Amino acid sequence: MDSRSALLLLVLLVSPFFTNASSRLYIVYMGEKKHDDPSVVTASHHDTLTSVLGSKDSAMKSIVYSYKHGFSGFAAMLTESQAEELARLPEVISVKPNTYHQAQTTRSWDFLGLNYNEQSGLLKKAKNGEDVIVGVIDSGIWPESRSFDDNGYSPVPARWKGKCQTGAAFNATTGCNRKIIGVRNVSHRQGGKQLAAGTARGGAPRARVAVYKVCWGLPAQCGGAAILAAIDDAMNDGVDVLSLSIGGAVEHYETLHAVARGIPVVFGGGNDGPTPQIVRNTVPWVITVAASTIDRAFPTVISLGNNEKFVGQSLYYNATASSNKFQMLVDGSSCDAEKLASINITRKVVLCSPPSLMPPRLSLGDIIGRVIKAGADGLIFVQYSVSNALDFLNACNRASVPCVLVDYEITRRIESYMTSTSTPMVKVSSAMTVVGSGVLSPRIAAFSSRGPSSLFPGILKPDIAAPGVSILAAVGDSYELKSGTSMACPHVSAVVALLKMVHPDWSPAMIKSAIVTTASVTDRFGMPIQAEAVPRKVADPFDFGGGHIEPNKAIDPGLVYDIDPSHYTKFFNCTLPEAEDDCESYMEQIYQLNLPSIAVPNLKDSVTVWRTVTNVGEAEATYHAALEAPVGMTMSVEPSMITFTRGGSRSVTFKVTFTTTQRVQGGYTFGSLTWLDGNTHSVRIPIAVRTIIQDFVADTS
Repeated sequence: MDSRSALLLLVLLVSPFFTNASSRLYIVYMGEKKHDDPSVVTASHHDTLTSVLGSKDSAMKSIVYSYKHGFSGFAAMLTESQAEELARLPEVISVKPNTYHQAQTTRSWDFLGLNYNEQSGLLKKAKNGEDVIVGVIDSGIWPESRSFDDNGYSPVPARWKGKCQTGAAFNATTGCNRKIIGVRNVSHRQGGKQLAAGTARGGAPRARVAVYKVCWGLPAQCGGAAILAAIDDAMNDGVDVLSLSIGGAVEHYETLHAVARGIPVVFGGGNDGPTPQIVRNTVPWVITVAASTIDRAFPTVISLGNNEKFVGQSLYYNATASSNKFQMLVDGSSCDAEKLASINITRKVVLCSPPSLMPPRLSLGDIIGRVIKAGADGLIFVQYSVSNALDFLNACNRASVPCVLVDYEITRRIESYMTSTSTPMVKVSSAMTVVGSGVLSPRIAAFSSRGPSSLFPGILKPDIAAPGVSILAAVGDSYELKSGTSMACPHVSAVVALLKMVHPDWSPAMIKSAIVTTASVTDRFGMPIQAEAVPRKVADPFDFGGGHIEPNKAIDPGLVYDIDPSHYTKFFNCTLPEAEDDCESYMEQIYQLNLPSIAVPNLKDSVTVWRTVTNVGEAEATYHAALEAPVGMTMSVEPSMITFTRGGSRSVTFKVTFTTTQRVQGGYTFGSLTWLDGNTHSVRIPIAVRTIIQDFVADTS
């Protein structure tokens, strides 16, 4: 998903090249830097590669990237045998082939309580993010968009060490300004809408943007070696926050180096939901974001020839007097290529209802293309979760064809009408924009990837949910509505940037904790947040982690769960090819990391989990524990009351014990632990526990 959002973005432009088919791009990781001079680090990379290739000239031609700022390593074109020989060198920690990853507004910020005009809460305290630098590693930016106008900005912060590089369709002179302060070229080597009207702005409207473009093509492909180079450059350039709307099967372990330098890292969780166990970017030091809806809908009236009226949703806003009339309605059934070739849909509105076994969102893009190519004057498409597919309808608008999404009940009513007459007629009116209390929100999007993490089930993911459905994003000098965790990720990145302005001494773990522990698990009406699925259900931690982000509450969380980055090192080392002897037992108890969540995937009888909280609120405070035990077990906390005194320790360690009451091979059940001070602070962490009798029995429901 192209995520050139109107919030923030930083570009790395890339150009293709061709290589010998017997070689491919490998990433060679050599650990921490052993010298502060980047040129010396690069020279050492050449020397290492020369020892394998036989000549320095060959080594220099082979190296694509040299990682020299935050860590040591390089990417090089190698044969398989050369890669194996490199891996045997004592100074080399790992050698992995390059992999490719998929790339993952006017209302959403008001929905989150960050109203630019009112200037209160987090926005006011953070001075709108003035001078904080957000590095976005993604698919690019539209510099011509008014979202990146630098009118009224002060000079670029003196601490910025980045560059503004030219590239395809990007002129450094006119592209960079005091808002877009950095654009980097990372060589890619392959081995005004009339709906949603309002003022488009970012969540941290005064933040500076540094752009690193690593994703190319449709669908966007993002090379792992290029992503690594972007992270390395960003650390040296001086970014304060890293935002990556990138997914894939490979985890981004290299981001630990950024976190160790105090740079929070935010990732989208992926767009493969509602299937469980598919969430991406699940290492413990990053913030992984799920996508949710906002309180905005685009109702569209469908009028049938028998005077029945139904309401679907669309983005159709350019109806004219000639187009706003009754037209022939034809049943396209599944609307596959064979079916459409057998009927005449030219100048007609076609009803499409693909087989219910296939998630409709997966087929909508192809069907729109076929219908438009066949010359239809409109499309009515059945979709069990209407709002989650609206972004596909941008193609309909470009072709001036009304495309409306309806649910299965309305589809059956339309089909019934069509069988009752020989000349079914329909009229599609222009969409309207409705916002506010009349729209059930937020809900977790059906496409948003769900937990548990298949790689690290002892780490609860995703961490948080944020708006990611039908978000207005900059495209050229205009805007389009887009959906995906790539839209949700920048929302959290902006909140992180604001929190970093308010609390510059907070670690990435403290910022993450503040966001997770203050999240909401209820919607605007006080009801439990729902998750779009088949069928819709009450959301659980595998849908939204701690809940839906509440920016203004995150300013003052009361308590935080902090982690020294060095504590992640053991985890990181255990992911390397030659892991330590005790890694198996360590990874089985990874839930002992001081995260603002608890996930125990292997509870047989009883287990005790330890956590430490740090007081960042008033010096004198007392908190009591409120427990919601997962079903099928008892849960206790010791101590159940913690007290902080002026001049005393600001950190307290406690233990949480889970004991099964039903010894079964079960699925996950959910609960929470909340520390309450009886005043303003409610510090809640989500809990997921699975009881088992035998290890590795296939039941993760």
